[in-house]
Amino acid sequence: MRKLARSTIGATAVLVVAFAAYLAYDFGMLRFNNPSLSNYPIQGIDVSHHQGDIDWKVVASQPNVRFAFMKATEGGDHRDSKFADNWQRAGDAGVVRGAYHFFTFCRPGKDQAQNVLATVPKEQGTLPIAVDLEFVGNCNKIPTLEEMVAEVNAFFTELKGTFPEKPIFYVTQEFFDQYLKGNESRFPDHYLWLRSVFREPRQEECSHWSIWQFADNGTLDGIQGPVDLNALCPSEVGLAHLFPAVAAN
Repeated sequence: MRKLARSTIGATAVLVVAFAAYLAYDFGMLRFNNPSLSNYPIQGIDVSHHQGDIDWKVVASQPNVRFAFMKATEGGDHRDSKFADNWQRAGDAGVVRGAYHFFTFCRPGKDQAQNVLATVPKEQGTLPIAVDLEFVGNCNKIPTLEEMVAEVNAFFTELKGTFPEKPIFYVTQEFFDQYLKGNESRFPDHYLWLRSVFREPRQEECSHWSIWQFADNGTLDGIQGPVDLNALCPSEVGLAHLFPAVAAN
């Protein structure tokens, strides 16, 4: 009985510690990754309507915000309610901007591209279109590899006339393993934006990725609540020309 009691107490203590760690992480008090500016000198954020009203002048004054991606669209008809405001005010504050689209598995790629074209302004000095490819928050359909290849290619074929730049694929490890790994040549040529909030990616010194989303619970002056934090791969040269305003600062 005493051994059982000790075992029960020990298990309870582990659960309490685990729950406390979860709460600390959820409220932004605990972060698994914290890359320094000396090692990752170009860092930035990605935002959507979830961040509410952002004080872009305050955000832009911080050394770890050299660029910002903002959600523009989702699926074939949804437009982020804060995109137009974020796009305008971030630009006015001098932030290097990029727009991203959440790709749903339940709408044709061509329809989704038309939503992007109707929403995102074509302006000089902005980052390439990024597409968010992940299972979380998506519809229940799980496409085959052939279906995914066809719809993603249709999406970028429709965009190419207006946005000819090499796009950015934001992916989770799960999506990468199921669709992209070993099949990269079947998709449009792209930069890889990798989500990895628990550890630093180590893939041949960034040769397989360009942007690293290292936290989804960051805190910044000018933004109420958590925000996603990102870093540009230090050895990335392919994106260097996309950050002329950053390089000049």
